[in-house]
Amino acid sequence: MQISLNDIAKEVGGQTTVQQLLNEFHGDKQNGIAVAVNENVVPKKEWHSHLLNEKDNVLIIKATQGG
Repeated sequence: MQISLNDIAKEVGGQTTVQQLLNEFHGDKQNGIAVAVNENVVPKKEWHSHLLNEKDNVLIIKATQGG
């Protein structure tokens, strides 16, 4: 199915969870990130159970340090 990941079209399998998406596109570097699906933040405790749907808009935000 087709989704948008940070404004880039991606093809993912059906029944894909947020956690599976992160594993595929972010690997092990998942600390300090937040995920929103269709402008709604998905709490980290729901990443394993939140299923993505066709044409979902997924935004992954990485916290950074600066000064």
